[in-house]
Amino acid sequence: MAWGLWRVPESRLKALGDPRGRDILEIGCGAARWSIALARKGARAVGLDLSSAQLAHAARLVRRSGPRVRLVRGDAERLPFRASTFDLVFCDWGAMTFCDPYLTVPEAARVLRPGGRLVFSTSSPFRTVAQHRRTDRLGRRLLYDYFGMHRVEYPGEVNFQLPYGAWIQLFAKNDFVVESLAETRPGPGDKSTYLRPSESRWARHWPLEAIWRVRKLAPGPRGPSAGPAAGRTRPGRATRGLRPWRPGAGPRTASS
Repeated sequence: MAWGLWRVPESRLKALGDPRGRDILEIGCGAARWSIALARKGARAVGLDLSSAQLAHAARLVRRSGPRVRLVRGDAERLPFRASTFDLVFCDWGAMTFCDPYLTVPEAARVLRPGGRLVFSTSSPFRTVAQHRRTDRLGRRLLYDYFGMHRVEYPGEVNFQLPYGAWIQLFAKNDFVVESLAETRPGPGDKSTYLRPSESRWARHWPLEAIWRVRKLAPGPRGPSAGPAAGRTRPGRATRGLRPWRPGAGPRTASS
């Protein structure tokens, strides 16, 4: 199991914790390789994807691999599960990149048990404002507005991204507390099969990828930073007036 664009081993990153005996949901599972690996380690794993073709491929891998993995066709913006079903919801460049976070984060909070975690890797906001949306090239100039970013359209693809402050507010409104944010940085000799060499060089200077780990608070008195449970509202811009927040440094990362 390895994370993100530079394939940082989960054994080094330790983003998911011990999977044994836990109910785990992978959203946007694709071939379900993560779910298969976690099932081998003792998890009760469920892989969800919207693509029937991806799930058919995943089913073949599950049959060959041995461990039991439940595969479900569904939308991460409308999860087909009861409340408080899982101990962990996660993805590695999966549904949290391609679905609206103002829908996926409340859904993850709903299906997680108190104390459960949402963990996901996705693009960094730095990449979003510096990558040309027609040519896909990264440069040293900021090309797009930071404030108000949400739906990001590329030729043939739609991604979603928020400013850091908007992410933190969205987590708080859904009873999540941020435990860590790893902004991956490749070493001088590190290569990625997903990127051009120029993009890896770019990522030595600015974060191209981020891995969030947030935990759902248990019911009880709220601290001053916690907000009311969020509905399915979609604020157009990040609210101003937040105190500065510095994400913790983290190790590098990659895709399963």
